[in-house]
Amino acid sequence: MLRKIALGLSVLVLALFIAGIAGYVITGPQAPAADSVSAQWLKPGPYMTASSDKVFVDSSRGTAANRDYSGAADRTLATTLWYPLDTEESHPLVIHSHGFTSARNDLSYVAELLASHGYVVAAADYPLTHGGAPGKPNAVDVVNQPADVSFLIDSVSALSGPEKPFSGSIDASRIGLMGYSLGGLTTELATYHPTLRDPRVAAAASIAGPTTGFTADFFKTSDIPFLMIAGSLDYLINFEANAATIPNLVENGALVTITGGTHLGFASVADPMFRFMRHPDSLGCAAVLANLDSDPNDSLNQLGGAAEGIVVDPTAPQVCEITPDEKALHPGEQHMITSIAILAFFESQFSPYAAAREQAARALTVSLPTEFAAANYSD
Repeated sequence: MLRKIALGLSVLVLALFIAGIAGYVITGPQAPAADSVSAQWLKPGPYMTASSDKVFVDSSRGTAANRDYSGAADRTLATTLWYPLDTEESHPLVIHSHGFTSARNDLSYVAELLASHGYVVAAADYPLTHGGAPGKPNAVDVVNQPADVSFLIDSVSALSGPEKPFSGSIDASRIGLMGYSLGGLTTELATYHPTLRDPRVAAAASIAGPTTGFTADFFKTSDIPFLMIAGSLDYLINFEANAATIPNLVENGALVTITGGTHLGFASVADPMFRFMRHPDSLGCAAVLANLDSDPNDSLNQLGGAAEGIVVDPTAPQVCEITPDEKALHPGEQHMITSIAILAFFESQFSPYAAAREQAARALTVSLPTEFAAANYSD
């Protein structure tokens, strides 16, 4: 009798497992045609990849007190590195900055794809803005994160011996930044702010990063290529007030608009976790608003004024003030567009071969918006 019950339970578990797999496949995003340019860019590159964790400690700067947290004399950056295996080449380095209340692996799918094409990608949990920050996350500490970016560039570039998990070296002429949400703001500051910017940065991408408060003058400190990627249905960072202005504000800037894209749709966990939701950003709004004790513009006010190209607009939509009602794009499709856009953008700047740079530029500007109805490119 017990054997029959056990057998019946095993059959039931197997049936549920098969049903789950079938449901996962059936509800997956529609991929581009197998023979399309975009499909080729979604494939892993020529290198096997690995990742490892490091802890970098900047003893020259402290961590501020934060609510019931008394602060620290240094800034400790728990960091993950993604890198290619079995290559002695020099590698481009990309520093990724995570979003508010998020973590360093929030765009791991992009980091892994870049690593398979020969990049070293480093992402740290910033001391006071990641989800597990002592005293709970505090967005105001973003003003200290551009210096964290510079410290990470220094630290990864200086790795040697048994402390360096990847072979080859870092190419100091190919340093890139990317950031998601508040990390996008970190990237913008580390690229353009007149006193916080790092002149080693050669290309930068902001993913759903806030830009209200920045004038055209802010973006004139550097002429490096800049890419914004944003979703048209973003609850947290209003698309029209932020990303939509980039082609007019940034002389060497471009915008990839994902029609129906959401703020949380960029996150690694979005697919499959959010694929059955009409719009996942309500979850993001709840997490962010629960941790915002002050006006989000307080950070900008600490960074300068009109002389620095920073002019806070009190009429600009605040975080989660405008909530579009349309159904969100499948997060898996949002991931595909983001992956292609980031890889093609950096390859268009960092590939050592002119023909490959041109091919990457066409993948970004022509193939991506042609082969994905939800993608649009403008510069």
